[in-house]
Parts: sequence; structure tokens; C-alpha cells
Amino acid sequence: MTDIPAIDPMTTPAWEALDARADAFDPDLRAWFAADPKRAATWTRDAADLHVDLSKNLIDEDVLAELLALAEQTGVLDLRDRMFAGEHINVTEDRAVLHTALRRPAEDSLEVDGQDAIADVHAVLAKVYDFADRVRSGEWTGITGKPVETIVNVGIGGSDLGPVMAYEALKPFVREGLECRFISNIDPTDAGETTKGLDPETTLVIVASKTFTTLETITNAKVVREWFLGALRERGLATDEAGEKEAIAKHFVAVSTALDKVAEFGIDPNNAFGFWSWVGGRYSVDSAVGTSLALAIGPDGFEDFLAGFRAMDEHFATAAPSDNVPLLMGLLNVWYSNFLGADTHAVLPYSQYLHRFPAYLQQLTMESNGKSVRRDGAPVTYDTGEVFWGEPGTNGQHAFYQLIHQGTRMVPADFIAFANPAWPFKEGEKDMHELFLSNFLAQTKALAFGKTSEEVRAEGTPEHIVSARVFTGNRPTTSIMAPSLTPRVLGELIALYEHITFVQGAVWGIDSFDQWGVELGKVLALQILPAIEGDADALAGQDQSTKALIEYYRANRD
Repeated sequence: MTDIPAIDPMTTPAWEALDARADAFDPDLRAWFAADPKRAATWTRDAADLHVDLSKNLIDEDVLAELLALAEQTGVLDLRDRMFAGEHINVTEDRAVLHTALRRPAEDSLEVDGQDAIADVHAVLAKVYDFADRVRSGEWTGITGKPVETIVNVGIGGSDLGPVMAYEALKPFVREGLECRFISNIDPTDAGETTKGLDPETTLVIVASKTFTTLETITNAKVVREWFLGALRERGLATDEAGEKEAIAKHFVAVSTALDKVAEFGIDPNNAFGFWSWVGGRYSVDSAVGTSLALAIGPDGFEDFLAGFRAMDEHFATAAPSDNVPLLMGLLNVWYSNFLGADTHAVLPYSQYLHRFPAYLQQLTMESNGKSVRRDGAPVTYDTGEVFWGEPGTNGQHAFYQLIHQGTRMVPADFIAFANPAWPFKEGEKDMHELFLSNFLAQTKALAFGKTSEEVRAEGTPEHIVSARVFTGNRPTTSIMAPSLTPRVLGELIALYEHITFVQGAVWGIDSFDQWGVELGKVLALQILPAIEGDADALAGQDQSTKALIEYYRANRD
């Protein structure tokens, strides 16, 4: 096991200095911008294709210096280097953390636990790309010789959130005539609505589960298999065991390394695409877990996607600390969370295609850093893990922006926008995208600078409602822009937040790469299921609340 010091950040001189500074901190973005005409330029950075304006954050040079000192004193960059080198920095599972290896070029080499991880990655990529080419060209056909028109991805957690987010984000790049659908929730409604209206003869199902034992995924996969075979039987197809076997082989593939269980399910192990223990589910969209995306946008598009990740990896690995965007954004999040009292963080993409991006980031950040124990097993005595949330603009402006502007809680927010739209519509002579961007720019301006009581009165506002129309400003935001939303830029955005998450976890001294917190509920669900099904002894063993709820369910189930 890698020996990684578990430093209590509260014991560092930098933490003490930041704590003292926060007590006396009186930010005034209006005054700061007025006093420094170069503030925007000073606090703007470029990382790959992303243009990142940090100037509307509650930060000055003194705070920056102390945050960078905190990173040094908690070993952030040392841990970063260990991660890239393949050391076992996931200490509770004694594993390497190598999602970055998923996008390294084929000519690289990195030995991990006796295997060349890069060679393994590219062997699987080659297999995925060959499969994608066959499906997209029409060479791969279903049981009746028809080409694939719909891909159904069955997964949960990272095996769903990543692929569905990326598919939705990159719809302009999806091959015409192909559609992806996604099933994750064990609520039967999800499988029912997703399969409704599908033609089984032109449907390809991808079952994504590393161990092929994930309860929700395998349950849903079995339901989809029953729907599929039942629909074929109604057409006089797959009416015997041999026919069923042939149908499953032509319409089901797996993303898994448990080839024995894949075969038991009926999927040909030759049609299984593997990934490794050093890839956490929430970091896996650029692995074989992204097979549905590779089918949708093609191998060239997927390579562009990987190139974006790689460009951000290189920036994080090599940029000087004061210019390192993931490092700076991660440290800003620590500043807000641990010193200025922020509990949540909003991500507000001004792109409808990114409508699933905040949900994706919820798993990435909250499953990674929702921890109350340090790497050495000691309890933390400080806050970790912000609550990430968000919604696309401008929809959010008519929902929750009121709280961000005038509420009692400070909510740091990241605004994301693109210079070029996929749909350059006009409303008369007006460019619709420019109207859209005016909202993006107006919101960060209003949050930063607010509106004083004098300005409100100058508008002729009656005195009794002046206070209601005052905006205090000094609400921190980061603006992220790029030329357009392409596979490469999406890869850069995902990797940016992966590394932001890493930085925060490293400062806090926690293991960002395990997820033991999701296990207890799974275990208890299996124990409770017999009670729901009618086992009297299992029901008697439940706590009084659970027992009463089960009794209500059984009394009211038709």
C-alpha cells in the first residue's frame, strides 16, 4: 500500500492564516474592479480550449498566496503526481487511481500492478471502435438482418450518468438514424417508458456493470431481455432456446470484465468490453462505459472526446500553480466551503445540451468528497464535500436565481457558455444566441456588483420597497467559455471538474476514490426484500417504522 501522509489541514500554518483572514474579510467587488482596471485580465486563465474568468470571485492576491500555500502544505501536487504515476492513492481499497490513463496516447506506457495500463486501454478501445464501425456501417445486424437504429444502455451510477450526459451534450454529433436511450432506475417505470415503442429487430442493448452483479443493472437487464424475447416471440421469432440464444447474441453486448457472468446471462463473451479496478464508475465515461457514446458519435468523435480530457490532464499536470485552473478552482471551493460558510455550489450551463451536466457532477463531486474520515482513519473536524446542483440558464433564472441574488446563503456558482451555438436561430433580425449570452453575462454582473439603495431610489422607486429591490452583490461566480460545445471541449470540461474534485479531496486529506457510503443501503435492501415479499420472520425482524411502512404497502398493493 502506498504510504500517503494524512495531513490534518487545520494544523497547517496556511489554514490558520486563512482562518484569520476570513474573520476580517470584507470583500467589495465594486471597489476592487474600480481600483484595478486590469483585474479581469489578471484573474483570467486559459486551460486548453476553456477561457476561465475568476475575477468575480471573492479573492485577492493575499488570499491566493495563502491558498497556494495550503495546497503545498497539504501535499496536493505531490498526490497529483502520485496519481498520474499509478501509485495506489485509493488507500481504503489499495488501488491505483488511473482514469487519466484512459485518455493517454497509445505510444505511452505505464505499468500498474504488473500490467501496461496504456496498452490494455488501447486494446479495449480498438475493440470498441471496431464494434462501433460495424454497427454504424450496417455490417452488424440483428436477428432479421436489419441494422441497428436504437441503442439501449442499461447501467446505473457512473455507467449511466456519464453516457447519458455526454450523449445529450453531443447530440449534434450523433449519426443520423441512431438513437440512444438509457435505463438506470430500478423503478419499473424507467424500463417501461424506455422500451415503449421500440422495434426489437433494430434494438441493441448494452448492459454496463463491471462485476455484472449490480442489483439495479442486472434486474433491469433481465427485464429488458424478457421484453425483447417476448416481443420477438409475438412476431414468430426466437421461439425456441436456440433462437433465443441467437437473438441475445445479436442484440445484447456487455461492458464488464466478469465474462463468466456475462456468459450466464446469455451474452457472447466476445461481445464484452472490459475496464479495470483502477477506474471508478464516476470516472469511467471515457472508458468502455462510453461504448454507447462511441456508437453514437463514432470512433473519430470519441477520439476527439478523449483528446479533450488529455489536454486538461496535461494542463493540470504541468501548469504553474498560479496558472493552474483546476488547482485554483478547487482551492476557491475550499475557501468558500471552509472559511466563508458556503454549503452548496451551483453549476449553471448556458447550453441546453448540458442539461444533465449538473447531475453528472453531483455524483462526481459528492460521491468523491462526501467523507467524514481522513485517509488515516481519523475523523475530520472540518467541512468536506459541497452540495453540487444546477440547471441550465435561462430556465434557472425563473426558478432559483432569486435565492442566489438576494437570499441569506452565499452560493458560489460556475457559469458555462459557448461563443457559437449549434442552432443559429434568429428572432426577426435579432440573433437568438446573443440574447441568450446577454443573460449569461448579465447574471454574473448582477451577482458581482448588485444594486445599491441609491441606484434603486434614482429609478424613482417608492421608499417603502427600496430595501426589497437592493442587491448586495459580492456573490461569487466563475465564468467558463469556449468557442463551441464539441466532443473535445466536453472532455475538457469533465476533466476540469475531475481535477477540481481531486484538489479539494487532497486538501481535506480524504480518500476521494472510494464510496463505502453507497454500500449500506444496498445490503439492507436485500435484507428487507423478503419482508416485502411476505416473509413473516423477515418482517418481524424490522424496526417499527420499516415494519409499519411494509404493512401499509402490502395492505394497499393491488
